[in-house]
Amino acid sequence: MKLNKKLGLIAAAFIGTIALGIFTTQGTTAQAATTETVGVAPGPYGDMTTEVLGPLLKKKGFTLKTKEFNDYVQPNKALNSGSINANLFQHTAYLKTFSAANKLELSAVGQTPTLGMGIYSKKIKSLKSLKSGATVAIANDPSNLARSLQLLAANKLITLKKDVNVAKATVADVDQNTKQLKFKTLDAAQLPQARSTVDIALIPGNYSWNANIKPSSALALEKLKNDYMEVFVVRTQDKNSKFGKAVTSVLKSKAFKDAIAKSKFKDFQKPASWK
Repeated sequence: MKLNKKLGLIAAAFIGTIALGIFTTQGTTAQAATTETVGVAPGPYGDMTTEVLGPLLKKKGFTLKTKEFNDYVQPNKALNSGSINANLFQHTAYLKTFSAANKLELSAVGQTPTLGMGIYSKKIKSLKSLKSGATVAIANDPSNLARSLQLLAANKLITLKKDVNVAKATVADVDQNTKQLKFKTLDAAQLPQARSTVDIALIPGNYSWNANIKPSSALALEKLKNDYMEVFVVRTQDKNSKFGKAVTSVLKSKAFKDAIAKSKFKDFQKPASWK
């Protein structure tokens, strides 16, 4: 009788242990991180996603993985179709224009630090040392060309005609060029290498980053307007989802600001809301 009672207690304990194990396993599974795929383009924002945003969102139950696209068209189309969950590669102005033109329902949930265009040189250490007749390499595509001229004007190297739309400015719109700078227009991807043959080169952020040129080495950096800051984007229907809210929370957090300050992205322009 005692033996049977003892065996019964052992059996009950064994069953209880199995049940607890099943319960624990199920609980762990329920709390496992959800994987979210973020579309990126070549440049710094894929690294920012995995190295800074990833660890912070992991604490909120989300694991980030990136999918790199080689153009600025597919990341938004892939997001709209649902084949990825978010993207980080574009600024607000581009998002609005592209979404309207392609009838996409996409929304930004927050801004990230952004690397703008910079003036770089292998020949001088300061713009004050730029001599008259110097050769200046600038991008030949309309958007980056206009930004290049605005950056030169901001640093008082040229002036633009008063009636010009600065967003569409070309070399023909230069009003005063007191240093008689000579402009050399190139494909943006060629600008990092051009530093060896020109006096200064104005290089968009993605291209300088891919060429391992440190922002801290710039003679001047573009001061980006709010619409040109990079944004983290999701489908509009997901903006208030658990993931959308988690990303918004992280982007506004002190933890994100502190992580950026300790990262290789510390010299990027910060969102205006950080001040």
